[in-house]
Amino acid sequence: MIATVFFGLQYFTLTQELSEIKTTQSKVELNGKVIDFASMFITKVLQADQEVDFETRLSLENAVRGLEDEEIMAEWQHFVGSKTEAEAQESVKDLLEILIGKIKK
Repeated sequence: MIATVFFGLQYFTLTQELSEIKTTQSKVELNGKVIDFASMFITKVLQADQEVDFETRLSLENAVRGLEDEEIMAEWQHFVGSKTEAEAQESVKDLLEILIGKIKK
């Protein structure tokens, strides 16, 4: 009886710890993807000397979709759909702010 209670408590404790580890691992993986996307965006778009080519746009689109984050995707769509340079610049600021916010969490 006592052994059953002991092992039951151990099982419960270990299950909680495993859940916390999985959550932490998911956050670390997402942070890595966000950092990779942000780095690619900065290098390929913000520091570009010429217009961004189709292959680069496709790579960025795939990377942002790979994040599987609705907030980032919505701001990305806003950026891609910008009609003016001023609108695009504002959207870039918002996108970078969202990306940094995701990493902080």
